[in-house]
Amino acid sequence: MNETILVIDDEPKIVKLARDYLVKGGFRVVAAADGPTALAQARHERPDLIVLDLNLPGLDGLDVCRALRRESDVPIIMLTARAEEADRLIGLELGADDYITKPFSPRELVARVRAVLRRVRGGVQPPAVVRAGDLEIDLHAHRVTRGGGTVALTRIEFKLLATLAQNPGQAFTRDQLVAHLHGVTYEGFDRSVDSHIKNLRRKLEPDPIEPRYIQTVYGIGYRFTEV
Repeated sequence: MNETILVIDDEPKIVKLARDYLVKGGFRVVAAADGPTALAQARHERPDLIVLDLNLPGLDGLDVCRALRRESDVPIIMLTARAEEADRLIGLELGADDYITKPFSPRELVARVRAVLRRVRGGVQPPAVVRAGDLEIDLHAHRVTRGGGTVALTRIEFKLLATLAQNPGQAFTRDQLVAHLHGVTYEGFDRSVDSHIKNLRRKLEPDPIEPRYIQTVYGIGYRFTEV
C-alpha cells in the first residue's frame, strides 16, 4: 500500500499542486483545509507524514502541531511564509521535522517528504564519511580533509557543510540552513549564511570563483554536489 500523506492547507491551488506531484511520486494523498478537519483526518487516516500550513482557519497550524505531538510522533513538514520566522522556530521546537517556505517547488516538496520519511524510519543512515573529489568529511569525528591535509573549520562552518553534504544534490534555502544551526551558538540573519559559505568555499574549493562542491542554486540557496 502506498504511504499516505496528509496535506493541510486552505488554498485549493496549493493542495492540488502538492497532491498532483505527490501522487505522481507514488504517494496516496488526503487533504484538509482547516485545523479541526486536519486533526480529524489525522486521527482517522493515520498518515505516514503530514504537510502542515501554519495559517489555517479554525485552529492555526501551531495549535494543530501541538495537538498532533500530544497524540503521535507522525513526521510533520511545515509550510510557511517567509515573514513567519518566529512561527517557524516555534514549530521546530514543537517537534516539526522540517519546513518549506512558500512559494515552493513541488519537486522539492516531494524530495523533502521522501527525505524525512527515510530519516525518521532509519531506512537510510547518513554516511559516516562523505567523499567528493579530494574532499573528505568525517561527520562523526567532525574532521575535514582536502587532498589529505586537514582543513580547520569553525563549528558553524562545519555544521553548515555537514547539513549540505549529508543531503547531496538537495537545495537548501538560507532560512533552512539557519534552522539546521539550532543547537549551535548562532546570532545572525539568513544573509549571514552567505558569509559562512564564502569562507567554506575559500577553504575547500580548488577555485572558489567556480565552486565544485558547494554550488549556488539561483533563487533558492545552496546545495552540495551530488556524489
